Amino acid sequence: QLQLVESGGGWVQPGGSLRLSCALTGFTRDNYAIGWFRQAPGQERKGLSSISSRDGATYYTDSVTGRFTISRDNAKNTVYLQMNNLNPEDTGVYYCAASSGTPVYGLGWGEPLEYETWGQGTQVTVSA
Repeated sequence: QLQLVESGGGWVQPGGSLRLSCALTGFTRDNYAIGWFRQAPGQERKGLSSISSRDGATYYTDSVTGRFTISRDNAKNTVYLQMNNLNPEDTGVYYCAASSGTPVYGLGWGEPLEYETWGQGTQVTVSA
């Protein structure tokens, strides 16, 4: 059974860094995309970044470009989100999700409905 488990969240001061991990188990697909999403209190879940197993292509939303980096370690079956220069607007629950659909090709990578499997989420709080 496919499962995703996030870790690495916590509290950090503005300007600080965190690295989130998304451990994948039970994967049997050849091509898939892993996306990172954030849900702030009272807001919809927002796509931040995605990486495709097909060609390693990465995608970022404008607000995190230059600050966040998505990467994968195939040997560990883990996808990471390195987050630098964090600000209070980055506060929220961070989820990783897997898609075997169009996000594999970069289409709709930021749309939650394109992802079939989700992790449980990890809280990130950025405050002074």
